[in-house]
Amino acid sequence: MHLKETAAIITGGASGLGEATARHFAAQGAQVTLLDRDATRGAQVAEEIGGHFAQTDVTDEASVQAAIALAKERMGGISAAVNCAGIADAIKTVGRDGPHPLDAFQRTIDINLVGTFNVARLAAEAMQTNDAAPDGARGVIINTASIAAFDGQKGQTAYAASKGGVVGLCLPMARDLAKTGIRVMTIAPGIFMTPMLAGLGEEVQAQLAADVPCPPRLGDPAEYGRLAGFIVECGYLNGEVIRIDGALRMR
Repeated sequence: MHLKETAAIITGGASGLGEATARHFAAQGAQVTLLDRDATRGAQVAEEIGGHFAQTDVTDEASVQAAIALAKERMGGISAAVNCAGIADAIKTVGRDGPHPLDAFQRTIDINLVGTFNVARLAAEAMQTNDAAPDGARGVIINTASIAAFDGQKGQTAYAASKGGVVGLCLPMARDLAKTGIRVMTIAPGIFMTPMLAGLGEEVQAQLAADVPCPPRLGDPAEYGRLAGFIVECGYLNGEVIRIDGALRMR
């Protein structure tokens, strides 16, 4: 697969890692449809990159089905899906206000894990009708985990559990879809300069960056986008989780 021949849907495409990925894909000639809950920002980014936008709740089956139908209509098909939609709460298992609210835990799992699976399964259904490449390839799914899946911090029970689930999806889903010619990969980012971190202030950002061995800085979302693009084009990558974290192992 080549990006210039790719038709991609990207969840969370209105900001952060998803927006950076959409911009990189579009710059390389790919057709792109952004899926996001933020209709204003999503439509703006889509217009800027010459793509399409579908307001989408990744946890809702009908919403994702409608978005995929729109993407297929506008792009003529779907050959790549990149799942970047997600949330992160900081709540301890038991804190000053009592136990971790169950609804907050459930919401994180629903968006980060169930939402990822929802989009992946429906995208795979759409991809299976694509004409096969000479090696049988029909598409690729890229999910987003986190290094918190491996060394989650205090207050990250919900987030780490959800991202650990995304890691767990990778290999069995790749095996499920192998005969169809659809690859499944997962990216586990470290600490990236996303809108969430941008609001923490320069002093906090500097402290976080100092923990990264090399290079000692926060990740640039464009680096995630380039890695996603490489995965699309490197057809022998399948069923694996790639950390992109500057060798950071959180204490």
